[in-house]
Amino acid sequence: MRLLTLAAAIGLAFGVNTAQAEPVNLTLSGGNPGGLWSLLGAGIDRAVKQSDPNSVVTYQATGGGFANIGLLGANRTDTGLVHNAEVKIALAGEEPFKAPVNNMRAIGYMYNWAPMHFFLAKSIADEYDIDSLDDLATAKAPVRIGVNRSGNITSNVALFMLEQAGLTKEAVEANGGRIVQAGANDQAELLKDGRIDIVTNGVFVLHSSFRAIDENNEVIVLDIPQNVIDATNARFGTQTYTIPGGSYSNQPNDVETSALGALLVATDQMEEETAYDLTKALIANVDEIKAVHGSMKALTPELMADQDVLPFHPGAERAYREAGLLK
Repeated sequence: MRLLTLAAAIGLAFGVNTAQAEPVNLTLSGGNPGGLWSLLGAGIDRAVKQSDPNSVVTYQATGGGFANIGLLGANRTDTGLVHNAEVKIALAGEEPFKAPVNNMRAIGYMYNWAPMHFFLAKSIADEYDIDSLDDLATAKAPVRIGVNRSGNITSNVALFMLEQAGLTKEAVEANGGRIVQAGANDQAELLKDGRIDIVTNGVFVLHSSFRAIDENNEVIVLDIPQNVIDATNARFGTQTYTIPGGSYSNQPNDVETSALGALLVATDQMEEETAYDLTKALIANVDEIKAVHGSMKALTPELMADQDVLPFHPGAERAYREAGLLK
């Protein structure tokens, strides 16, 4: 009896140190079913299950990053995938938001390698001696520029980069061109049919849509002036990225540009221990996320911790510090 009593006393005294963490049970707002973000959702779920088989991350399809920020802002989801550029817009309270969204806290980067591409029909490039974005403005070529639909973040970024290079909507139209808003697949078809001259988008190098553009059209990849890259990164929280030379048929040299990234984001309402357990599981089991798609092979715990767009959730920050990933 004395041994049992002593054991119970020790358990009470040290229970705080021996207690098991609670399973992670969260919702994750992503994007379209079948897209990369849905695959990331599955990878995140597998990562937390590796640390605790009773944990679960339930993926819910949404309209994408802007929609997810709306859900986070209203505390209607536990976590969401969002682009860094969307976060910057939300923090400033700019369209489509009516006021700043200040309750978001970062769990970590999922990727930061979705560079902005500007594909120009080679016939136009040769005729007007164009090889960079700012050449479009000085050459005054009557180009028809495809940008993504309103509401897609790559549309915001592309229009900003064009403006920084001297190509406002008014300047494009004054040169006899126009800006055409269309989805990525639609832009590819419009280029193939000769109805636009430029395709813009921000996804991974050699993404299937980019390969199709390169294979079905004679195009070049425009260089981006450094001042445009710097202004874009400051405006949207994007990062400088190099598209390696030879990635596309008529692109012999490296092209520097700005790259979008995606973050896993929670809110300041998430319990610190929950954010800690989630982040710790992602660090320990990052291979589960990397395995969802070949484009995710560059993901590392170091990258997850390498963001400054948002304050880290205190639980996430603690996990990174314990892992030696933050100082």
